[in-house]
Amino acid sequence: MLFQRPLVFVLLLGTLLLGACSGYQKLLKSDDVNKKYTAAIEYYEKGDYARAGTLLEELIPLLKGRPEAEKADFYFANTNFQGGNYTLSAYYFQQFAETYSSSALVEEARFMHAKSLFRDSPEFELDQTNTYTAIESIQDFLNQYPESKFRPEAENMSTELQTKLENKAFESARLYFQLRYNQAAVVAFNTFQQQFPASAYSEQAAYMKLTAQYEYAKESVEEKQRERYLEVVAFYQNFIDSFPQSATLKTAETMYNAARAEIAKLKPADATAATAK
Repeated sequence: MLFQRPLVFVLLLGTLLLGACSGYQKLLKSDDVNKKYTAAIEYYEKGDYARAGTLLEELIPLLKGRPEAEKADFYFANTNFQGGNYTLSAYYFQQFAETYSSSALVEEARFMHAKSLFRDSPEFELDQTNTYTAIESIQDFLNQYPESKFRPEAENMSTELQTKLENKAFESARLYFQLRYNQAAVVAFNTFQQQFPASAYSEQAAYMKLTAQYEYAKESVEEKQRERYLEVVAFYQNFIDSFPQSATLKTAETMYNAARAEIAKLKPADATAATAK
């Protein structure tokens, strides 16, 4: 008898599940719009977004002009978000905001549009076009609803996306540095410093830029070396002003001294030209 109870339970559970599935299949085949709509809302409120979404997708064209259409459209957009279909949810929330511009849900729809784009932003190693789009959308939302209850979350999302762009820019510059593309590394680190002046990577970026410039000067043709070593001196001075306690200060000073020694040996370009005459 003890062994029969689990079996009875499994059979009962199976019967209930089959009944639920068959009920859902009947709904899908039904032409009763009201019944389908009621069921879709019930599924949605229970958190069964997959079934709710399927029903709502069928219902939306049939609800045009009816009072239920507004809720159906909003809920359908959110079923896509809850299912991880962020490109679609961004589209449907945007469409909702444009269609129901006076709705009480329009603020949330615009926020969810931005949040969908945020969730659709790729890892920082990948192309960041979507990230820029998400940041722009979040900023538009904050400008339009400065007192929104969603503002703290929107600001956190924007900060996270900015950090992603910061990581992308730093890693791209560091890759040039590691590959010894010194001129490209200097340009990339300059851009990084301009875009992210308060970055946690600032010290590393400044040191690697100095190193890349030093190597770039060393490998340059003689007539270009003096001006490029002068850049090394300028980078060093900025580095020690900004990071006087840096652990890499001695190495930086070695490059600085070497650059000054080379500058002393090299004549300015105009002096060289005058001598040649």
